[in-house]
Amino acid sequence: MAFSRRLETETVQKMIMFYCNEMHDTKKNELCAECSVLFNYAKQRIDKCFYKDQKPVCSKCKVHCYKPEMRMRIREVMRFSGPRMMLKSPFLSLRYLYRKRFKSNI
Repeated sequence: MAFSRRLETETVQKMIMFYCNEMHDTKKNELCAECSVLFNYAKQRIDKCFYKDQKPVCSKCKVHCYKPEMRMRIREVMRFSGPRMMLKSPFLSLRYLYRKRFKSNI
């Protein structure tokens, strides 16, 4: 897996982990069954991305590869975890913001 997709997977994993720990009261670095399914689905979507290594951030992508239900769930996770990422994982946050601003021109 390319470096950019690996970091994208890591970012999504951390966001889902933050969400699950706070909303579902799981232990640190553990996911409940529901969030585990969501992470595995997101990882699969990242791995099979149409754009491969030129992958834009999902919010700027023209191809919506998530099923509507999963898309709604990942948006909920990102809405909750996004603002907290700057404190919990600043490197991944800054990298995401950079990619969103400068590298997501499809």
